[in-house]
Amino acid sequence: MKSRKNEVEAIDVQYVADLARIDLTPDEVARFEPELRAVVAYARQLGELDVDDVEPTAHTIPRANVLREDCPDGSALPRDVVLQNSPVVVERVLIGVPAVIDEGPAKR
Repeated sequence: MKSRKNEVEAIDVQYVADLARIDLTPDEVARFEPELRAVVAYARQLGELDVDDVEPTAHTIPRANVLREDCPDGSALPRDVVLQNSPVVVERVLIGVPAVIDEGPAKR
C-alpha cells in the first residue's frame, strides 16, 4: 500500500511542456502524466531523507590540485600555418570571424 505522504496529485503535463516549449500530442500528455508524477514523488521521497549530518560536497571523493597554473603557452602550430586555414585574415595576424551578435542601429 502506498504512503499517502508520497502521493502526488495530478500534474499539468501540458503546462510543463509549454514551459519547456515542447509540442505534445494528447496521447503523449496522457502517457507522460504518470511518469512525471512518479518523478515528482521520488523527488519528494528524497526530500524526506535525514541529511543533517551529511556534509555538502560537489564530488564523491576529495579532489585537490585539479587545475594547472594559468600561464600563457605557445601553440604547437606556427601562426602562418593557422592563418592559411582561415577563410578571412585580418591585418595578416588575426583570424576573421562573422559577427555573432547583431546589435542593429543604436537607439536614442
